[in-house]
Amino acid sequence: MIQYWTTLASVMGVWAFFQSLMHTVFPPEIRFLFLKIVHRLFNWCSVYCYYDITEIDGVNTNELYNAVQLYLSSSASIIGNRLSLTRGLNSSSITFGLSNNDRLVDSFNGVIVIWEHVVTQRQSQTFSWRPLPEDKRAFTLRVKKKDKAVILGSYLDFVMEKANELRRKNQDRLLYTNSRGGSLDSRGHPWESVPFKHPSTFETLAMDPEKKREIMNDLLDFANGEGFYQRTGRAWKRGYLLYGPPGTGKSSMIAAMANFLGYDIYDLELTEVHTNSELRKLLMKTSSKSIIVIEDIDCSINLTNRKKSGGSGGGGGGGGGRSSSNAVVSSYDGSPPGAGAVNGGGEDGGNTITLSGLLNFTDGLWSCCGSERIFVFTTNHIEKLDPALLRSGRMDMHVFMSYCSFPSLKILLKNYLGYDESDLENKMLEQFEEVVEKAEMTPADVSEVLIKNRRDKEKALRELLETLKMKAEKLKCMKKDEDEEQEKRALEIPKGAKVDGDDVQKGGNEEENLVEDGSVDGDDDNAATTITSKLN
Repeated sequence: MIQYWTTLASVMGVWAFFQSLMHTVFPPEIRFLFLKIVHRLFNWCSVYCYYDITEIDGVNTNELYNAVQLYLSSSASIIGNRLSLTRGLNSSSITFGLSNNDRLVDSFNGVIVIWEHVVTQRQSQTFSWRPLPEDKRAFTLRVKKKDKAVILGSYLDFVMEKANELRRKNQDRLLYTNSRGGSLDSRGHPWESVPFKHPSTFETLAMDPEKKREIMNDLLDFANGEGFYQRTGRAWKRGYLLYGPPGTGKSSMIAAMANFLGYDIYDLELTEVHTNSELRKLLMKTSSKSIIVIEDIDCSINLTNRKKSGGSGGGGGGGGGRSSSNAVVSSYDGSPPGAGAVNGGGEDGGNTITLSGLLNFTDGLWSCCGSERIFVFTTNHIEKLDPALLRSGRMDMHVFMSYCSFPSLKILLKNYLGYDESDLENKMLEQFEEVVEKAEMTPADVSEVLIKNRRDKEKALRELLETLKMKAEKLKCMKKDEDEEQEKRALEIPKGAKVDGDDVQKGGNEEENLVEDGSVDGDDDNAATTITSKLN
């Protein structure tokens, strides 16, 4: 053993002697050139090539480094033995990553690549405006030379796309609203945000399954259709109009769309926007992959149908083009024609949003300042909206949110009571199917009955069935009374009398004029007799 250590010491002494001799005989330039030649020879003989992706590029953060780190986290969580765990800001999940100087093997289209996370100590820094981290971090990508074209082309783009998808999936979605009066927050943004935690999904949405499947397929085609929209020269956006009675699930539909696609929601309050210019600024401050919502558009401001309004806002009864869409959005308030000032919202009554401005917001040049955005309008009275706002290109898909149907009822029973169709008796199902369409109850009304009795499932079913029957009977009586009233009116018309719709309308207008002129007191019991005599 002693002889072994003696021999090792002699060898190390000889090596130190030759090293000092080489440093003395050969100058540093020759030694550097020799090492360079050896390195090139090694690279020429090697079948691999290497690419370094550093954490910091100069003084800026390298986005590709963050994308690779996020992309590898999906694979590292499966095959890694030693991982680093992180949780980002506004993130609802934990991210896995490679530990220091660890490596991971990945494949893409049959090509094998090796990622290695290299962490080294940074040399002492000189003066810098931005202090750098003590560790120098980088990912080293090793691939075969014959696969270099594939990796540098499509693979890195695939890594970036996958990282963006993971980032949207892990990050909490946000619900934005425009600040009061268009004021800016501390960061200069007109939108205020809160975390979006709505639990609604298409699975729990009380709606016909076929209609839900159609909407989901349309949303997927839109989200995956970047190439299609670029090829056809269309802006990457889509419009949805949700209309129907109150309580039919329009807001829940919007939440389900956002959860399905992983998009943020911008809830635009039009009454807080004063001018078309402010409306455009709000649009410019929205991000891609988002849903821009205007709820109850017929209530927030009055979108007068120009064909029925007689041109009070400056638009003729035109066919919906923007050239004739300068009608003021809110109803006319006595301002001179063409002034465009309306009392559409705000404390000072200075809301001057025009229909033309709203159309440009949804389908004009300004709507193209972002990509992958969905516009959703909701209304309870679609007949009040101008046809220019409803055409394809602005509202591409019209979704009628109807009263609770039998398929919707089965979804609600599963959501609130945990009942599948097989858990209910056939007789009970037949009774529900027979009466639910006639009752015309909204999903919100049905849900309220189930929530109230959710602790006693049998009682909930009985009370819901009684409520549906009572509602259906009440509607039946109302319709019967209406039919009898119409028959009574028809019998009061003398035989042979020709009634023209315009004459009836004219007579009604003349009656109103008589009351307004003071010729007839509207509160007088004999008002009807007086009006009849004057008209005759």
